[in-house]
Amino acid sequence: MKPSGRDCLIIALDVGTRAEAISLALTLAPFAAWMKIGLQLFTAEGPDLVRVIRETGAKVFLDLKLHDIPNTVARAVESAVGLDVQMLTLHLCGGTEMIRTAVSVAPDTLLLLGVTVLTSANSETLREIGITNRVSQQVVRLAKIGVDCGIGGVVASAREIGGLRKEIDRNVKLVVPGIRTPGSEEHDQKRTMAPAEAIATGADYLVVGRPITSATNPMIAAKQILEEIESAF
Repeated sequence: MKPSGRDCLIIALDVGTRAEAISLALTLAPFAAWMKIGLQLFTAEGPDLVRVIRETGAKVFLDLKLHDIPNTVARAVESAVGLDVQMLTLHLCGGTEMIRTAVSVAPDTLLLLGVTVLTSANSETLREIGITNRVSQQVVRLAKIGVDCGIGGVVASAREIGGLRKEIDRNVKLVVPGIRTPGSEEHDQKRTMAPAEAIATGADYLVVGRPITSATNPMIAAKQILEEIESAF
């Protein structure tokens, strides 16, 4: 069945208040089935906001990038399940025991995503923390660990999609942040790609924040990106 562009688009609600988040979720619902709640918003407004966004009809991607001892991460996954989220992130650099423990408590209704290398990082960032691999090598290395542990999806920049598609099972979902339309500011993102190109390369979901949420007219911006996604199918 032909995919829907709306089902592929995730709006990053990287705003500071409950009112802004709800307004954006309602305004952008015609263009995106998913809303992402990250650290900033979750820290400011707490778990109740997750419930409120779910009540708008949106699917929720809770992007907390869990990285802690295995038991703590497992309990956090269980708490997220209780909030009825559909996607949740953890850091794959937490290692196999942490990942397997998280996977063991995640139901089929939750797509547990493994974060590889942040899109704000580059080879210099990796060298600073003692990793000599190129970014592309490190992404594939971590993704393979996650998949071997039963992870259902991987978060990576669009620049690594090709390598990942060669190395991991096609059923593993690729969620791609750092999406930028031609001419838009990259801000703190270092590895970016345009929406249509990312979908054509093999992304399953695109996470888009500031190009939509900071636009003069977020509805127009979302509509344009949705049209770009659908042009790639």
